Amino acid sequence: MPIVTPGKRPAKRFEASKILGGKMGRAHKATNAELNVVPMVDMMTMLVIFLLQQFSATGEVMYMQKDIKLPDAQHGQMIEIAPVVAVSADQVVVTGVKVADIRELDSDSGYLNIPALEERLRDEKKRWEFIHQQDPDKKWDGVVNIQADKAVPFRIVKRVMYSCGVAGYFNVNFAALDLGSLGAAPSGAPTPGI
Repeated sequence: MPIVTPGKRPAKRFEASKILGGKMGRAHKATNAELNVVPMVDMMTMLVIFLLQQFSATGEVMYMQKDIKLPDAQHGQMIEIAPVVAVSADQVVVTGVKVADIRELDSDSGYLNIPALEERLRDEKKRWEFIHQQDPDKKWDGVVNIQADKAVPFRIVKRVMYSCGVAGYFNVNFAALDLGSLGAAPSGAPTPGI
């Protein structure tokens, strides 16, 4: 029996098979492994389409909460960027932060103001002043957008409006669904207006 050099030695029938591709006999040749990029391109295309659908260029400045049913309006204007006070059937929320429960406000009828709401709006005003401190032409206009559910009693909305006024927000805008522009907008996409 002849002496052979050590190494991998598959069986004779595998040396020329499709599994090894006859590579054992010609191990000195370099092989190119191709990467299939079609699935990656498909995935990136789907991500771009998803992000484009989520992007809104219409200038919507108010997130419509699912638990708030806005009243309808025939005529309105577009809402400008301002702090949003959302009044649902359960709670009062300022720019995403809960400040009061409706049950507590309904039972406490002795005072008109809501201290937690005033404090949060004053913090928003301080933040606005800090952002615009280098811009002397920009003047504080005191605009606040109230997004109230149509089932909320007026005594609660009145307390919210009073607290906004005490905090320095004298220009109060109410969000409503603008039914006058529904003919121009796609169905199911009401635009908030005041």
